[in-house]
Amino acid sequence: MREIHLFIAMSLDGCIADPQGGVDWLRGQGEPTAADPDPYGVFIQGIDTVLMGWNTYHQIVTQLSPDAWPYPDQTTYVFTHQDCPGAPGLRFVHSSPAQLVRQLRQQPGRDIWVCGGAQLVHQLLEADLVDRFYITVIPTLLGEGVRLFAPTGKALELELVSTQSYNGMVDLAYRRRTPRTE
Repeated sequence: MREIHLFIAMSLDGCIADPQGGVDWLRGQGEPTAADPDPYGVFIQGIDTVLMGWNTYHQIVTQLSPDAWPYPDQTTYVFTHQDCPGAPGLRFVHSSPAQLVRQLRQQPGRDIWVCGGAQLVHQLLEADLVDRFYITVIPTLLGEGVRLFAPTGKALELELVSTQSYNGMVDLAYRRRTPRTE
């Protein structure tokens, strides 16, 4: 069965965006070097499906990568209430994220990446559907902003799989210790 992976960066105080939704603070403490590891490059090789909310999609196409879609080798599902035409490899969906994830999990393929945002992460955590967590902690305290984890009312125990640090950032990789409830 395909696994659901959250791969995301957050500030040291737990935010994935500033109060206006900006992410220009997503960087290390200095210039990247050729010696820095490439955790994303390794991660994306095992992924064939990307999930994201509308705000994440909009930010990608207007700010982060306006000239080229950054996931051409993956099928991307964007959860939205808006009517948008799809494109090759890009699907806009109105369905419940949990319902779609349960369907995708049963299909053959590689693993599934929850790219963002916070509302999508929250819905999938509430439905107990995230298997692995890859979180890069950025050396910035935002003071306020969009929190990665909203309260779900239940605990989820994780097992630390690996850590690495470079350029002031820390990558944390966890997998769930408790079986899924579904």
